[in-house]
Amino acid sequence: MSVNNIPKGVLSMGPHTYQIPVELFELNRKRLVEKLKDKAENSIVLLQGGDEVPFYDTDITYNVFRQESYFMWTFGVTEPECYGAIDVKTGESYLFIPRHPDEYAVWMGPLARTNDFSKKYGVPNVYYVDELKKVLEDLKRDKILTLKGLNTDSGLTAKPATFKGIDGFSVDDQTLFPVIADLRVYKTEHEIRVIRYVVSISSYAHRQVMKKIRPGNYEYQAESEFLNACYKKGGCRHVSYTCICGSGVNGAILHYGHAGAPNSSPIKDGAFCLFDMGGNYFGYAADITCSFPANGKFTPDQKLIYEAVLSANRAVHKAVKPGVSWVDMHSLANKILLEELKKGGLLQGDVTNMLEAGLGAIFQPHGLGHLMGLDVHDVGGYLAGQPERPTKPGLNKLRTARILKPGMVFTIEPGCYFIEPLLEKALNDPVLRDFLVPEVINRFRNFGGVRIEDNILVTEHGAEDLTKVPRTVADIEEWMNNDQADESKYLDKNCSYGKNCLYGKK
Repeated sequence: MSVNNIPKGVLSMGPHTYQIPVELFELNRKRLVEKLKDKAENSIVLLQGGDEVPFYDTDITYNVFRQESYFMWTFGVTEPECYGAIDVKTGESYLFIPRHPDEYAVWMGPLARTNDFSKKYGVPNVYYVDELKKVLEDLKRDKILTLKGLNTDSGLTAKPATFKGIDGFSVDDQTLFPVIADLRVYKTEHEIRVIRYVVSISSYAHRQVMKKIRPGNYEYQAESEFLNACYKKGGCRHVSYTCICGSGVNGAILHYGHAGAPNSSPIKDGAFCLFDMGGNYFGYAADITCSFPANGKFTPDQKLIYEAVLSANRAVHKAVKPGVSWVDMHSLANKILLEELKKGGLLQGDVTNMLEAGLGAIFQPHGLGHLMGLDVHDVGGYLAGQPERPTKPGLNKLRTARILKPGMVFTIEPGCYFIEPLLEKALNDPVLRDFLVPEVINRFRNFGGVRIEDNILVTEHGAEDLTKVPRTVADIEEWMNNDQADESKYLDKNCSYGKNCLYGKK
């Protein structure tokens, strides 16, 4: 056993949290080797882990270190300054760790040795980084495969591994990326269990926010409640992205919560809240949005918009299955949303014509959802050989256009927002303005927005919703106003937790 009572061969924040077996990462390495055998058998995969980033010119670092995602997927190592290698021919794995001076122990604790890393991560061959060049030379393979490729969400390129002496090797930075990125799209059973856990913990945290936040609080207090619940109950030391806690008109700012709008507004009575937050457990992400009235009681207008978005959300849930196009799911959500807005008196005319004219992108300018895994916007959206990004308004914001297959994890997050620049654009457009009912649209000018975001697993037969929060108007009002509301219906019966898991306990 380790000093913090965590068994060797698992990653965990204690026996009350989910214990991730290192077999998860061993299986990922095996999958990678199998895919590379025919392409580059006499090669070595070399990945470089992340480094701690200094806070400008100071001697502290940005937050708590979080591992680079491809390295995490492959080796599960949570410490910085490491390398990992895989011999494609034999399947053998090698881990390289920094050799710290003795003084390191004074400030950072006992020095970890190679055998400690070997036991912790289940990698038999562990060396120090300064031995990397010699070990690779001794393996006598034709070339080194490094990671280089475009992340189509960020526009940034994955960083290829580099070390002193790499110029003496034949390096291929083209073969690895499309293979490993595509493998990350399809989750193993081990990965699904971790995602199920972090989504359950995040669902719990959202429920606590709905219980505790009321008019008079500030948005950042909702963020604080969420962070506390994720960490205290589930051991989630990180969140997967900056928490979005928009109330009132702030709910129409899609990525609210950034440094220029830091969840700092008071929550007013009668305001509608849009809270988009997700915990992160050893790199694996959740991404959930709950929308609800701050005072726990829907007005007729709030109910109208909320149920329009919920109808779109549920239509996609019902339609998702292997073989369907994510582009078609986005179009379905827009169709249902526009139909509901027309029923509510905000729109007029033919819905098919509205869709063709791009009206959906006025009310929902973002894509329906995205792949999720070790990154909240997970990789593999637009790889070579996959459907290309659509060009029509709204569709061009989709983070992938893939055909759905079992093992994919997606968010389904339709929304409806009243964003001033977009409303003005539509009202002044000679085609779009004919679909709008201006006097009704004006009633919603300061509404903000609604987003309903669930995390789903594509199965052989459809979709499993991993998110466990109140979703109907009746359930939200019951949950927010009744201290005796039944929490058991929001627990994931398929979720495996730690031996003494705090989740679900009062």
